Amino acid sequence: MTRPIQPDYHYHLKTASNPAISPDGSTVAFIVHRFGEGSDKASTDLFTTRLDDAGEPDQITYSGNAANPVWSPDGRQIAYIDLDDTGVKQVFVQWFDSGSTDPNKLTHRLADVDAIAWSPNGKRIAFRSLVLGPDELQAVRDDPADPKIRIARRIRYRQDGVGWRGDSFYHLFVLDVASGEVAQITGRDGDDGPPVWSPDGQRIAFISDRNDERDLTSKTELFVRKADGSALTQWSGDLFMVESIAWSADSKRIAVTGGKDRAEVGGYGLTTQSSVYILERGKDPVRVTDDSIRPHTNGTGQPVNASSPFMAWTEKGIMFGADSRGQSHVCIANPEMAGDVQRITDGWQITEMAISSDSAFAIVAAASPDSIGELHMVAIDSGEVSSITNLNSDFFKNHSPATLEKFSFERDGFEIETRVWFPPDFDPNKKYPLLLDVHGGPHSAFFDAFYPIHQVAAGAGYVVVAPNPRGSCTYGLEFAIAVHNDWGGGDFDDIMMAMERVAGRDYIDEDRVVIHGSSYGGFMSSWAVGHTDRFNAAIIAAPVTNLPSFYGTSDIGVNFTELQLGGERFERLEQYREHSPLTYARNVNTPVLLLHGEDDARVPIEQSEQFFVALKRHGKEVEFVRLPGTSHGIFRAKHPLIRKEYFRLMIEWFDRHNA
Repeated sequence: MTRPIQPDYHYHLKTASNPAISPDGSTVAFIVHRFGEGSDKASTDLFTTRLDDAGEPDQITYSGNAANPVWSPDGRQIAYIDLDDTGVKQVFVQWFDSGSTDPNKLTHRLADVDAIAWSPNGKRIAFRSLVLGPDELQAVRDDPADPKIRIARRIRYRQDGVGWRGDSFYHLFVLDVASGEVAQITGRDGDDGPPVWSPDGQRIAFISDRNDERDLTSKTELFVRKADGSALTQWSGDLFMVESIAWSADSKRIAVTGGKDRAEVGGYGLTTQSSVYILERGKDPVRVTDDSIRPHTNGTGQPVNASSPFMAWTEKGIMFGADSRGQSHVCIANPEMAGDVQRITDGWQITEMAISSDSAFAIVAAASPDSIGELHMVAIDSGEVSSITNLNSDFFKNHSPATLEKFSFERDGFEIETRVWFPPDFDPNKKYPLLLDVHGGPHSAFFDAFYPIHQVAAGAGYVVVAPNPRGSCTYGLEFAIAVHNDWGGGDFDDIMMAMERVAGRDYIDEDRVVIHGSSYGGFMSSWAVGHTDRFNAAIIAAPVTNLPSFYGTSDIGVNFTELQLGGERFERLEQYREHSPLTYARNVNTPVLLLHGEDDARVPIEQSEQFFVALKRHGKEVEFVRLPGTSHGIFRAKHPLIRKEYFRLMIEWFDRHNA
């Protein structure tokens, strides 16, 4: 007999990521994230599996900290990133099929390496590493026992999940593999990377935010530099932002994902809507995809990241991953004909992908409604899908996931798509409590995929309603930007109508309705309880509650909020206050449980502190859970106990107030 999914599910699941296909197409290298038996320690190690062998994958590293495998062009070595003895991320190389088990450390940096790329001839490796600013470098050299006094000189002086950045920036380097010599090829204020070699091995393309607007906007540009560090040129023209990079075979053109203006990118990252563009030196960018898909994006809040979503320019066209209406696709765009885009797959949520050198197949890391964190092979010509890993087959043999239904309705000319998750033993003749869950963003979306909150809540007997209201991504630009200047307006009405359409069904107990949301979802759940008494209880996690203070304390506050609220804080102060849940705290009658990471720089914990004090001061029922050592990604918290307690407290709070 199977069991429902419990709050400790993540102790038992493994996740495959970072797929890399060997040059001959025979083998896939990838990273497995898992927890040790009876342990709270997570490990990430490098594995390989032959595609013609149904046996267990081979474990290559045992450090517990490996990441980002990249094959050498001859297929004899795998470069990857791992921690050295001092805890700094370095470049390591492991020989493949040579019998050697000892990796070779190639770099000796003071600060982390986080991206690597082999040159086409295999003689050099380009990598990205943090270059410490003068103050940060001095702090490394000082006595560790001395207090570290830090001086901020720019708005973006810290980063969620990273911490203090100060005057440190990520730059690019080229390593000669034989001699070990390293040359820095980029500099200046601003982050660069990741490096992408031209097929002729002469140049390196990279993304950079080295511009005068970097403190105020997410503007990025594509640059090309000769591998010896000379002849820097800008290729992206007037595009506001670029991300993924793929060279044409003749090294004369580059495909990128990008946004034409600030509104299109949603204020941070290419999360709202982007397109595939063709760049050629001295010519205007040419757009080849339309609004019906959104190419994959990092969406981390930082314009230049260690990795960009995969893209490859092949004989069949430009291959990339994209999303549409909460589903992911492997796509091929014709670089010579705008709008000619083929979708190879439908469904799932694809998080990473790689293409074989002959373009015959893709390997994708994907989650479906009833599985998470597995690798699959997609045949490009036929679209046929086969499983490569089955890391979690034993878990799902013994645990039944929630089941999925989707429906849509129209409001204000927009089609609002909603997902409903049912307990695994659902019986329509019984009565169930209802949980309304609101996603973050606002330019995020719920997919046809395994999502922890939905699975744990359904396992506890709740029917979960998960709408994609206006503002959600993957439904086109007009839909996504409809939330700008209207937080708590049409988006609130969308989620309430989605909830009520399910609450009216015969199997829902309308007297047992609760709400959950994190980040922007935390904004929406705190907004909801200030505007309606419909809910018996609310879980409000990492919420934006006071937009005027969020503007000045978040690591993306200026850039993000000016776009979302239509202007600078002091110019729009009443607008900021009007759209802040804190303004309506005295109206709250719903019992509230606040949860917030103490290391959150994206939505600093002061947002929950203010809401907690306001509710407590006015006699409301509220409790405040502070999560130590946790940044904004609560569900990616380093210690698994944080996640387990989050889910346990959530279900306990809901059950207590639904009794």
